[in-house]
Amino acid sequence: MSTPSPVRAPRRTVPAGSGLVAFATLLLFTLFAGDFWRNLISWPGYFVLAFALVVVSVVLLVRIRPAFNWRRSPRMLVLFLALAVVSIAWSAYPGASALGVLAQLSTTAGAVFLALCLTWPQLLRALSNAFKWILGLSLVFELVVSLFVRQPILPPWATYPPGKQPAAFYWSRDLLFHGGQIQGILGNSNLLAMVALLAIAVFGVQLADRTVRRGTGITWLVIAVLTMALTRSSTVILAGVFMLVVFLFAVWTRRVDPGKRLPVYLTGAGLIVVVAVLATVFASRIPALFGKSEDLTGRLDIWKSVIELAQQRPAFGWGWVSYWAPWVKPFDGLAVRNGVQYLQAHNAWLDVWLQLGIVGLVVFILLVLTTLRRAWFFAVDRPRDGIADDRPFTALTLFPLLVLAAFVAQSAAESRLILEAGFTLLVLISVKTKQAAP
Repeated sequence: MSTPSPVRAPRRTVPAGSGLVAFATLLLFTLFAGDFWRNLISWPGYFVLAFALVVVSVVLLVRIRPAFNWRRSPRMLVLFLALAVVSIAWSAYPGASALGVLAQLSTTAGAVFLALCLTWPQLLRALSNAFKWILGLSLVFELVVSLFVRQPILPPWATYPPGKQPAAFYWSRDLLFHGGQIQGILGNSNLLAMVALLAIAVFGVQLADRTVRRGTGITWLVIAVLTMALTRSSTVILAGVFMLVVFLFAVWTRRVDPGKRLPVYLTGAGLIVVVAVLATVFASRIPALFGKSEDLTGRLDIWKSVIELAQQRPAFGWGWVSYWAPWVKPFDGLAVRNGVQYLQAHNAWLDVWLQLGIVGLVVFILLVLTTLRRAWFFAVDRPRDGIADDRPFTALTLFPLLVLAAFVAQSAAESRLILEAGFTLLVLISVKTKQAAP
């Protein structure tokens, strides 16, 4: 008589009420509000917090052992990260490169945890929670400053020399009641505006899918719109317009049979051509339309310096570094405006070219395009459990596409797509959509 074969234990799944959403909320809050922690507890304190979050992410990944198909790993993501790692070998600043690579891999670890250990509804809930904390605390913070402090404030740990400080150094500039751009707990109006824009997408999806109470969802949606209006960020306004256009095309595509979508794509291509032509013809007038100076608030000078530097090492770049390291050449003094030294190229694509050369830029472009492609079909094709193609659409499947659209639009004026929350969501969507691909 043969003995029965042992039953193989199933893979552990994420248990209900395990607190994963709560931890994911803290992780996403930190990724989006890194400047809040750095202003509050200084850079050393932030490093301790970030290290702890990475360790917990890795431990949870090991303990949960989520299902993962290695053959469905995003090849361009793996290649991009590998290129960043090996760039230490030819880096002009190997020590800074090692730190930059460590930061990039740490961000990737957090993104992989979010992608593999949480479902899409759980991710949306965690993002919603994180955004509520950021928006709510930002408005309360600005209100307290304007009502009680009544003057611009610096971070509590700041030890800047006495004298008039550049506006960028202030945590809050006390502008809530003075018609200025509020900065919130992030200390940066552009970053706060981007959170508000993404929050609009999150809260809108939750309302459309009826996963939150209608009154609660509408209240937070109004708060997100109000916050975005108070920041008045030109960059994010343009990102919002692009996100809206992508949303409208996705909704249109959903209503067309898969075999009859050519007119939709031709219309999209035509719109891109028209916008490109108009942007070229009226390039000199566009900054004034959004209240910007002709040099786009110093960006043209930064881009010129970055391009000149990138041309010196065009193929493989100067070495990966993530945020620029201001204590090493060539970043020391590379981008200084009004007494403030900037730590990014204010353009993700130029930043990648500078750090990893044309080779790295091509890989990064392919990473973004392949992720966009999967997010597009995830949004416009009906969900499937099998052969049947009759399940209803949900608003949730639009969310990854809207997030990517916003960050890609922002990448023309900011490098956030390769830093912290931007890179996290890029990796998250790349991994999660690839693992679910047929």
